[in-house]
Amino acid sequence: MLSSIQRNPSRRRRLERQLGDTETSYFLPSRKSGVNDMYLHLGFRAPSGLMRRRRVCFVWAFLRLKHPLLSSKVEMQDYDDIRFVYQVPDSAMDAYESADASLDYRSQSKEAMIDSYLNGPRILSNERPSYLIISGHPAKDCSPSASALGGFDLLLCAAHFLGDGMALHNFGNDFFTLLTSDWTDENLESMLSDEWYSWWGGKNGNRLPSHLEDRLALPPMADTKFHRIARRVDFENSQARLIGGHSFPRRNGNTRKTVVPTVCIDAERTKRTLKKCQAQSVSINAALFSIVNIAWAKTCDRNWEIPMMMYSALNLRPVLAANDGCDDSYWYLAIGFFNVVLPTFIPKSDHDIEKIFWRRARAAKEQTAQATKSPMLASRCLEMARKRGMQARRWAREDDEKERGTCRASPPPLRAKDVTRRPPCAALVGLSLLGNLDAIYNHAAFLKAEVHTLTTGSRQRAGGILLFGYTFAGKLWISLGYDEAGLDDKVEQFWANILTAMDTFLG
Repeated sequence: MLSSIQRNPSRRRRLERQLGDTETSYFLPSRKSGVNDMYLHLGFRAPSGLMRRRRVCFVWAFLRLKHPLLSSKVEMQDYDDIRFVYQVPDSAMDAYESADASLDYRSQSKEAMIDSYLNGPRILSNERPSYLIISGHPAKDCSPSASALGGFDLLLCAAHFLGDGMALHNFGNDFFTLLTSDWTDENLESMLSDEWYSWWGGKNGNRLPSHLEDRLALPPMADTKFHRIARRVDFENSQARLIGGHSFPRRNGNTRKTVVPTVCIDAERTKRTLKKCQAQSVSINAALFSIVNIAWAKTCDRNWEIPMMMYSALNLRPVLAANDGCDDSYWYLAIGFFNVVLPTFIPKSDHDIEKIFWRRARAAKEQTAQATKSPMLASRCLEMARKRGMQARRWAREDDEKERGTCRASPPPLRAKDVTRRPPCAALVGLSLLGNLDAIYNHAAFLKAEVHTLTTGSRQRAGGILLFGYTFAGKLWISLGYDEAGLDDKVEQFWANILTAMDTFLG
């Protein structure tokens, strides 16, 4: 029991809001097996006394108060009626106890912890959308003043409908800034009490962050019937220009088994790599699109005349309107999507391959700029959200009907002459390019800990594949998360070709 945090019972308040289309598109597929449930792993060394459960729980409870979606439940009445529900804590002690119920201490290796999260029974649920796990090997002395360093791993688990990668990493920075500060446990306890009282001691405002579609809202004049039709025509035209004729062969009928091979490039080589990209007027992100392109061209054995397409997430936070209800929370979902299409063909001779590599990296840079700087960005994101929300509701309804045995037969397929021939539009792989995470993690502020390793990803659907690229602790990290049971052996050759291309073009 906490000594100084006293209960201050109040009438239990319930805050709620509807999920937006983007949140819905992540929530509905997650219900059964946790598809897209995110994780952030951070490996670190710290004094064992710093990692006592009581201190960690104060920080965890404080951040859950500041970011209420972390402790909100989801209630689904219908496919069009899905709500976040936040039960306001009665007191700071109530907030602490709630956080403690979503905190777990283990003695697992990093690999075992991530594997159990990705491939084991789902940890999260509608009632518990976030969870914090600490694992490690503390020194023998775990008293508050213990200074001997232990090796620890943190795993933050969060449903994707709560937020995105930027939310994960801002959380990681705040967590270690508070945990490793000079504040005593008593200071953290007081901070938790003050935070609760400042928001809930006598205030009845709604602090749930708004969803993406509200923040992307267009001016009233742009919401006429004419403008809505124009937006949809522009969106459909932009989608029609996407051509992709490559995908990984699938294996059917196997239980999903996600693996995440990861390569960390040392700091000196990372500096050389970034300098090489800068000399070619591209970012490392643009270069990674080209790396994937060349790696696949070396892997595939047909259809070289058809372009390959990759998709990537688009951070929309810089273009969103402020949220009057909860300005200080970064836990909300704020991503869109864009595609990069590159030729698949490369000459058999390696004589000009480096020129081709950098030319395609510049093409990826141009396509990324076209997506991010388009004056139609907001409207296209709204249309994409609307489309993804509609698809998720339809697929969820069909899945539920199949499970209940009430699924109606599908309509007969259209005859060939009734189908307008369109070019193929398949994406080979997704790229999650997080950039320089050292711009988010203020390592100098982690006074008593060294955070040295970062891994991130999500539970995937069968046959899923996603490449991650980022710099952290001055090093470049590349990982490929994929379902090894759902994809054939060609994906292993593809990963080997990625590593070879990294060595060949980026040094």
